[in-house]
Amino acid sequence: MAQHNDTGHWGEELACEKLITLGCAICERNFRIGHYELDIIAMKGNRIIFVEVKTRTNPNSDPLDAIDNKKISRMVKAANAYIVAYNIPHEAQFDIITICGTPNNYTIEHFPDAFTPPLTTR
Repeated sequence: MAQHNDTGHWGEELACEKLITLGCAICERNFRIGHYELDIIAMKGNRIIFVEVKTRTNPNSDPLDAIDNKKISRMVKAANAYIVAYNIPHEAQFDIITICGTPNNYTIEHFPDAFTPPLTTR
């Protein structure tokens, strides 16, 4: 597996652990639908939570820089497809989790309700 894939997998593991400590149940990981992917799908209470995980080993790189309007649009389209396909009656929430560092020294930040989906996703 390529180094960036190992890094991404490690970050998603940490993100799942973080969500579980917050009382979330992990429903899916790396869910693909069409050309879209959702890193983590979790449930908590009456909410379904779609989580984007960004992991960086370079301390000078801000993982949030990778969350642009195009990424948000793709995430919302994937979430909508999941909700429709599985007839999910719950309110949707979009979270971002960032991890910076290495397995020996890292920081993790969770941004719940990081954004509100746009009314259109062109």
